[in-house]
Amino acid sequence: VIKMAQYKGAASEGNRAMHMQKRRDKAKEQMEELKAKIVNENAIKSNIHNKFSTHYDAVEAELKSSTVGLVTLNEMRARQETLIQERQKQIAMSNEAVLKSKKEQVKKKERSRKIAALSFAVDDEDDDQEEEEEIVLPKKPKKNPDVDTSFLPDRDREIQEKELKEQIRKEWVEKQERMKNEEIEITYSYWDGSGHRRKVKMKKGNSIQQFLIKCIEQLRTDFSELRTAGVEHLMYVKEDLIIPQYYTFYDFIMTKARGKSGSLFQFDVHDDVRLVGDATVEKDESHAGKVVLRHWFEKNKHIFPASRWEPYDPEKKFDKYTLTSD
Repeated sequence: VIKMAQYKGAASEGNRAMHMQKRRDKAKEQMEELKAKIVNENAIKSNIHNKFSTHYDAVEAELKSSTVGLVTLNEMRARQETLIQERQKQIAMSNEAVLKSKKEQVKKKERSRKIAALSFAVDDEDDDQEEEEEIVLPKKPKKNPDVDTSFLPDRDREIQEKELKEQIRKEWVEKQERMKNEEIEITYSYWDGSGHRRKVKMKKGNSIQQFLIKCIEQLRTDFSELRTAGVEHLMYVKEDLIIPQYYTFYDFIMTKARGKSGSLFQFDVHDDVRLVGDATVEKDESHAGKVVLRHWFEKNKHIFPASRWEPYDPEKKFDKYTLTSD
């Protein structure tokens, strides 16, 4: 038996039916919410009606009891108005009584709160007085003047020491500033393969860069290659060490720095031969520093004396001087 495949419709039809069902469910929920809202509103209205109807039922009962027999319409209306006014007065008086009782309750609570606060304050004062009466200050023991108390902390002594340290620091700073402003005469040699000595006066606080600027001004008229050169094109070589331009002469003087072939803190030229029997004592020598064009150094750094030159390293120590030519 051959069974035919059952046609179930396209997928879009199923989706459409699902969306329609969702819309129906949503509309049903909205309808239920609307019904509940209407029921609540009706309940509220009925409560309001009951409140007002109670008042008018009482008035109607009194009117019936007071108008027994035949009365005219005007008399009945007058009696009704009188009863309504009396009823309203009673309601107003009852409301006033309720408000008055509430106000009295609030006042009573306020008075009781104030009384409680005052009682606590009085208790605290009594306690403080009792504590003051009970506290007895101990007698301060007398110090023995013969005992050494210098090791103990003393605020006055610490203040004096601090002031003394600050005074010493200021004096030291002033001394260093005076030293930086002192003038020194520096002998240098412009090196282009041979030495050309010159002298220039600088302050100890001046930097190597400031020194090289003065050297250019002094040498420019005599050497044509320096006429277009700037300070960045020059090097300062002292005791076979290439000195960076940001150092000052004061730095080398204070640290007593030494180079490969002599001291870095002496900028004149001299030989101090010490006449002592100990052969291990060195000669105190100072050689003229060299001002060199970087271009010349790069071109001749494989040739003596440029082959000995190396950048200055403050961490590197030279215990023995080695010979070099000037």
